[in-house]
This record gives sequence, C-alpha cells and structure tokens, in this order.
Amino acid sequence: MADDIILETRALTKEFKGFVAVKDVALKVRRGSIHALIGPNGAGKTTCFNLLTHFLVPTRGQIFYRGREITGASPSTIARMGLVRSFQISAVFPHLTVLENVRIALQRKRGHSFDFWRTERVLDELNDAARQLIDAVGLAEFEGTVAVELPYGRKRALEIATTLALDPEMMLLDEPTAGMTHGDVERITALVKRVSANRTVLMVEHNLSVVSTLSDRITVLQRGEILAEGDYATVSRDSRVVEAYLGAGHG
Repeated sequence: MADDIILETRALTKEFKGFVAVKDVALKVRRGSIHALIGPNGAGKTTCFNLLTHFLVPTRGQIFYRGREITGASPSTIARMGLVRSFQISAVFPHLTVLENVRIALQRKRGHSFDFWRTERVLDELNDAARQLIDAVGLAEFEGTVAVELPYGRKRALEIATTLALDPEMMLLDEPTAGMTHGDVERITALVKRVSANRTVLMVEHNLSVVSTLSDRITVLQRGEILAEGDYATVSRDSRVVEAYLGAGHG
C-alpha cells in the first residue's frame, strides 16, 4: 500500500440474503485529502460507510488503514487507531450543555472511563481545551446551551466538535449537511474545509454543490459498484454518472 494512501478497500462486498448492497468496491483515499462518496439513492453509500467502521461486517473483501488490515476489528478499536466516524458518538447526551458534551469527548481521548465521580476541579482542567474546540466550530456563544435546544445546523457543528475532541487522523462524515437550511449548509461546508487542514476526510454527501466545493476526489457508486472516480469536473462530465442521477428518480 502506497504511503500516501491512508485507507484502502479491496473487493469489499456486502450481501444481505441474496441482495448485493456493495460489490467489489476498491477504494483508495489519499492522506490529507477530502474524498466524497456519492451516488443516487440505494447506491450503497451508507452500507459502504458502515463496512468501513465495522458497524457491518463484510461478506468478503479487505479494509486497510495506514497500511494495516482492520477487517474484522471492532468499531472502538478502529476509533482508537484514529479513524473516527462523526455522528457515531455524538448527541448522546442531549440534556448536557455544549461544553459538557465536548468535555466528555475529551475524556474519551485521555483513555479514562468517564469521570462523573471526579471533582469539578478535575473536569474544569478540560474546559480550556473544550472551549478551543467549541470556538473552532463557531459555537462559543452556545457553550452553556443544552444540546437538545440547539438549532439543527448548530447541533451538527457540536457533533463535529465532539469528533475533533478525539483528535482523529481521519474523519468519516456521514451526510454532514443533510436536512439543513442554505445558511447552515454554507457554515458546515466552511467548517469541514477548516477542520480538514491537517487530516483526511471521507464523506457521504447528497448535496453536489457541497461536493464540488470541498472534494479533491469523488467516487461515484451505483447499485453497490464504483461507476466513476476522479475530481468533480471529470465526474460531472461522465455520461454514465449523469444518467445514473437523472435516471434514478427518487427510488
């Protein structure tokens, strides 16, 4: 595996009782890039994501991260290696504040069990680091807000902050702008661009304007197989890709 490839899959396949959701996917993600996984509904994007983080077990095929095979490793083991899926750990404490949520995520990085029984002084030591992350995602004015009361777009920003608290080398973003207003989409797009400065990002995203703005490389899936790959200009001109999107309807 080349040094500049941080994540690679070989013949990655997932079958559900005779239905092939992902078929022989060979994916290569370059270190330091933003790589988008796109495709019409039912293309296998989410299944592929779930295979990468082992929320699903592949029927066959291999997954390599930083040159090491991680096929079959547990999600927690993969996260500790620096490959973290945003939104898998987040919003788990809807009735805690923004600051408390980020502080708990920072505790995970330290490798300790949650310090609920520790003194407030010990937890306060994490406040500076938590506030830096909160500020980085544009939530400084919301640090005392209970997570459940945040506007939707701000909630996603909090989810990115809790992921960043684990200091991942590679982030998997699962539809970071889904269901957002135009203003929120712009804010989260800028945030993803900012946090990708010194790490690798692989994202599933439906919004093609977000994909065109952010992505260095795009992999297009259709019916579980790779249909096309390249930068946005290349992929958007591919007649098979155009047909896949326009011919897919809403199914």
